[in-house]
Amino acid sequence: MTIRILPTVGDVDLARSLSGLLSQLPGVEPFPALGDSTALLDTLATLAGASIEELPEVVLVYERIGPLPALEVVREIALRFPAVGVVLVTADAGPALYSAAMDAGARGICALPPSYDELATRTQAAAQWAMGVRRHLGGASAALTPGPGGRLVAVAGAKGGVGTTLTAVQLALAARAAGQGVVLVDMDLQAGDVASYLDVQFRRSIADLAQISDITPRVLQEAVFPHPSGLGLLLAPGEGERGEEVTDLVSRQAIAALRARYDLVIIDCGTQMSAANTVAIETADLALLITTPDVVTVRAAKRMVRLWDRLQIRKAEETTTVVNRYTRSGEIQPSLVERATGTKTARTTVPAAYKELQPAIDSGRMQDLDSKSTIRQALWALAGEIGLIEGSPAAAGPPQRGGRGSHADRSVSGLRRRRALGGGSGTGGRAGADTSTGQPSGGAGGHGTGGYGTGGRAGLGPGGAEGAGGGVGHIGPPGSPQQGGGDPGGTGPDALTQVPTSRFRKRGGGDRGQVTIEFLGMVPLILIVLVVLWQCVLIGYTYSLAGNSADRGARAATATDTGGAAACEEAALQDLPDAWRGDASISCPTAGGVVRATVRIKVPVLFPGAGDFPWTVTGTAGAAEEE
Repeated sequence: MTIRILPTVGDVDLARSLSGLLSQLPGVEPFPALGDSTALLDTLATLAGASIEELPEVVLVYERIGPLPALEVVREIALRFPAVGVVLVTADAGPALYSAAMDAGARGICALPPSYDELATRTQAAAQWAMGVRRHLGGASAALTPGPGGRLVAVAGAKGGVGTTLTAVQLALAARAAGQGVVLVDMDLQAGDVASYLDVQFRRSIADLAQISDITPRVLQEAVFPHPSGLGLLLAPGEGERGEEVTDLVSRQAIAALRARYDLVIIDCGTQMSAANTVAIETADLALLITTPDVVTVRAAKRMVRLWDRLQIRKAEETTTVVNRYTRSGEIQPSLVERATGTKTARTTVPAAYKELQPAIDSGRMQDLDSKSTIRQALWALAGEIGLIEGSPAAAGPPQRGGRGSHADRSVSGLRRRRALGGGSGTGGRAGADTSTGQPSGGAGGHGTGGYGTGGRAGLGPGGAEGAGGGVGHIGPPGSPQQGGGDPGGTGPDALTQVPTSRFRKRGGGDRGQVTIEFLGMVPLILIVLVVLWQCVLIGYTYSLAGNSADRGARAATATDTGGAAACEEAALQDLPDAWRGDASISCPTAGGVVRATVRIKVPVLFPGAGDFPWTVTGTAGAAEEE
């Protein structure tokens, strides 16, 4: 990344001093100094007429420039050329002038006499701001393209233990597998674990760049560790206290040098904000915030987003949140995380499957994580969604239906991959073609080099195999017979990542279907419970009727004028409903001057009159005879 700076200074000695300092800054291309405001505005107008890309990123304006006052020049540049960052050079860097300069549109103030560190810091900040404005002015397509040099992706965690380093490592490995030149930077300066995850012991770290003013390619080569996987690693210092040596200026210089050399720079920013990783988040083309679907972590993510906004590091809408350890049955879903944080949420979620990770973590070799692991598949699918892998499912459109082993033909950034074209729908895919020879090679799940489609027939040499659709295809030596055993149908995984897209990309529809099925399964149980409750009500009501009927019969039998067994039976039956009256049995014996009425009635089944249980409910009552 080259920063073009145009100094405008009327003083010859000051112009010579500034030019000398600018020529020492890394990645800076100084323009010849101009002497007055008229020449400055005319030069900017000429360059802007050709293209916005011809404008310098930074303009230095001396406070005693003429004929226009310096603040008027700053305001004119801010209005006419918003993609240019202006730094005011002044001997009075007090708060009043600072406020006036900011109101006019300056991006910083550099005090006189100019120092190397201050000049580097102010020009770097103004240049980053100007390049961000140019990306936005370029429209949607330009916003998706990387800034000057390679693309920069910052990965930060809402809190500790959410999987920030794991995400950064797997994204880097996915991009490297796609043929890109990738450097992974560990900017969790006090507790970085990238070295532990990738089984690295290296004495150099990013702290060694703190004392170097000009980060040349040779210096960068000595600081970056070449990992066997093909990644470049710029590690955090082994001694946490050395993290304080990495200032925002060191971070800017290191990032600029890395972007100039690599296609992709991925920075693990950890969870603690420092001056160094704040620069990474501010200047990143894409910032990922990792969270887990629980209340505490989502609140932490919300606090982090608000912190970035208050410090004007990054807006919430420019941040992408990734949900790790996701389960469909969880109460907190990605849509809720998106509403709570105000950020965009990645469509790809990472499932909760720690058992898959444990062997790789314990061995310290995350690069050896099984390709069939759902976590690895999800993170590589995330790499495709955010554009780190060319020809990703996100870029290619909705996934095609086909056999579970169907693959899409991809030639990824010069990688030589012999894969067969599979897919189609239902059972089995269309015939594939060897990407290296063009020969026919099997159906769903077939590979180019003597592979086989799981569920298909034996491999037929370089042509691959012919299958009726099934599980994941494998690669075998040419001509080796292999037999598959997958089931037909299903959703075809991505050719590069083998991600089951139906699992990770149809979250909403899958949840609705699952809820419907669960509800239908519960309906019989609900009906049984309701029937039992209703029958209990009928039994209780029958006991109430029997007791009340016996009481009325006993009192009627003891009446002086109209008493007797006939009166007892008539009174007992009088208030019984018809459904209980038909099978009622009433007896009113007298013993020792006491009439005892006994009423026996049956309990109906569900509905009175529909049927009776084979047992009866008995109600008894007694009353003394009247004299």
